[in-house]
Amino acid sequence: MAVSQGDIDRAVELFSGLGDIATRKMMGGLCLYHEGTIFAILMSDGALLLKGAGDFIDELEAAGCTRWTYSREGGKPTAMPYWSMPDAAFDDPDLACDWARRALAHL
Repeated sequence: MAVSQGDIDRAVELFSGLGDIATRKMMGGLCLYHEGTIFAILMSDGALLLKGAGDFIDELEAAGCTRWTYSREGGKPTAMPYWSMPDAAFDDPDLACDWARRALAHL
């Protein structure tokens, strides 16, 4: 299952306040870049996840964001460095860009 063009357009528009956003399709999802740095991924189910590093991880977890984990068949869960965005940020481009700027500051 691949990301839809509508979901891609929505994600790029949501973060347009950052300036130029580049995208790259990867493994059924989409990576979002600002000035060459990946700061978010769009999953094939439409979920938008922010990259977490350093002290920003504590901010994400304090906001109730959950970490993305996956398991291969018969394997142990693997935690990836991406967290769900706060629900309010999905409908508020200013808030989404604020969260993205905080993510970028730690990358």
